[in-house]
Amino acid sequence: MWRRRPRLRIRVLHKRSGIRGTVTVPRTSNRTVKAGTAGNAFPRGARLLRHADFERVYKSGRRHFSASLTAFYLERQSATVGGAEMRTPQGLRVGFTVGRALGGAVERNRIKRRMREAVRLSRPPFGIAADVVMNPKKSLLTADFADLLNEVRRAFVVIEQKLAGQGADSTAGESGSQMPRA
Repeated sequence: MWRRRPRLRIRVLHKRSGIRGTVTVPRTSNRTVKAGTAGNAFPRGARLLRHADFERVYKSGRRHFSASLTAFYLERQSATVGGAEMRTPQGLRVGFTVGRALGGAVERNRIKRRMREAVRLSRPPFGIAADVVMNPKKSLLTADFADLLNEVRRAFVVIEQKLAGQGADSTAGESGSQMPRA
């Protein structure tokens, strides 16, 4: 005879709406309930969000090319207004652009999720103050996640090396690696 399995009742609090409730999950379920991933999240301060910031990186930044993405980057300068120094974000800020040519909304969102996770896992510590815009290529849809992770790590290493070298070369007027604009 069929026997009903015992169930586990879990109290939850929805993060955005604040609605409280209970969820009933079978005890033999293979589902796991995560307590919260706030420590592992991609924080808002580490993201590039404003259109003006994206444009600034595209217009006056430099580029790093790899097999499945192009990284545009620009070192952030400390801003002063009226003799007083404004507070600028510390560390690396990363933004993503995925154009319509790469597919429909589902494919573009999948690309953004994969890139966001790769950046979260490989983001360097607060060593450099720069803005980075990652622009994927179509091959990213079929690439293994391990390959994407290696490319993102390599891009961060190259960016850090070039920006560390740029500080010494900026007094000599290095402009050979600036992006040409039409």
